[in-house]
Amino acid sequence: MITCIGAGPGHLDFLTRRGAELVSNADVVAGFDAVVDVVRPLLVQDQQVITMGYRDQVARLSEVAALHHAGQNCVVVFMGDIHFSGFQFLERVETACGHPVETVPGISSAQMLASRGRVCFDETTFLTFHRRGDLGPFKTHLRDVLRAGRNAIVIPRPWDFMPPDVATYLLSQSVSPAHPVEVWEHLSRAEAEWKGRLGELEGQTFSDMSILLIRALTPMPTGLEGER
Repeated sequence: MITCIGAGPGHLDFLTRRGAELVSNADVVAGFDAVVDVVRPLLVQDQQVITMGYRDQVARLSEVAALHHAGQNCVVVFMGDIHFSGFQFLERVETACGHPVETVPGISSAQMLASRGRVCFDETTFLTFHRRGDLGPFKTHLRDVLRAGRNAIVIPRPWDFMPPDVATYLLSQSVSPAHPVEVWEHLSRAEAEWKGRLGELEGQTFSDMSILLIRALTPMPTGLEGER
């Protein structure tokens, strides 16, 4: 069998029990270097580990697929949750194998940021720009989300659509510069890396591990106002 699992946002505390069990029991564990490093404490002797980067991922996944078809139990680990920002990588895994594969969801950085920022997904839209291809439709969607009065959790794309670029685009689309913004780089910390207004975000510098929370100008009613 071959299984793709979400390994959480960078710490074993946020890896599910099912994911940990699959990693420890696999014959082959594969994934991008940084993600395999997260689960490395769970690896046991005699497991084969296949790491990869953006440039050699297709070739390395072909090796994993060959081992899978030879009867090996293979696990491919993803950062966060597979279906939040790893869907293109999932497609590459399935292309290499020639068939759909089992997936095990994980905790995403978007879920952690919602917890840190105390926003609920009923009132919040998540968008990831961490993908190849045209970002135009996703940029337009982000603009419309904010115009509709919703919060937005945004994963930028290194290095051509980083948080300052997000601000530049939104401001060019007449989105209010007064939107409160938080940029987090290390979600295990208690405070955001940067807080301010959308109009102040241009010119700031962040790492490729950044994630943004752009708050609505006016918080939605909670529905409990009459009980206070």
